[in-house]
Amino acid sequence: MEKNLTLTGMMGVGKSTIGKALSKQLSMRFVDIDKIIETKLKLTIKKIFEIKGEIFFRNFEEKVVFQEIIKKNSVISLGGGALMNPRTRNHVLSNSKSFWLDLDLTLLEKRLIKSRTRRPLLNNINIRKTLEKIYKERKSTYALANYRIDCNNLTQDLITGKIIKLYENN
Repeated sequence: MEKNLTLTGMMGVGKSTIGKALSKQLSMRFVDIDKIIETKLKLTIKKIFEIKGEIFFRNFEEKVVFQEIIKKNSVISLGGGALMNPRTRNHVLSNSKSFWLDLDLTLLEKRLIKSRTRRPLLNNINIRKTLEKIYKERKSTYALANYRIDCNNLTQDLITGKIIKLYENN
């Protein structure tokens, strides 16, 4: 394929899980931007936010996305807030086929309850209220992706199947 495939959406929606499955089925390299950042900085995302702050993280994230998106034959899992950066967004949208994985906030909340301590934007008591706020802020930006995949009531296989069909036929 001529363009990389990028996945965007809220934290916990399944970008990494779906991305790994897609990369196997499409025989492409899998890239998890958050994992690369953690490896390069030798810190968890949460620690990066605590020690260096969100602005530092977003600037570093932009550099990593730029480095990875120029490499071909890749399925790239973006961090949940990556597209909020206009330069990152423009680079992703012009250099890949992008997919917004969208999931009902109630299901997202259930998924995130266990991992909330690892997620810097979910460090308060009311996860639902925080998720609603983040989703409201990001929804219109996520909608700029080439395709929206409604992940509600779909298995991983159905989601990957939909994405592959759209990726290969458009």
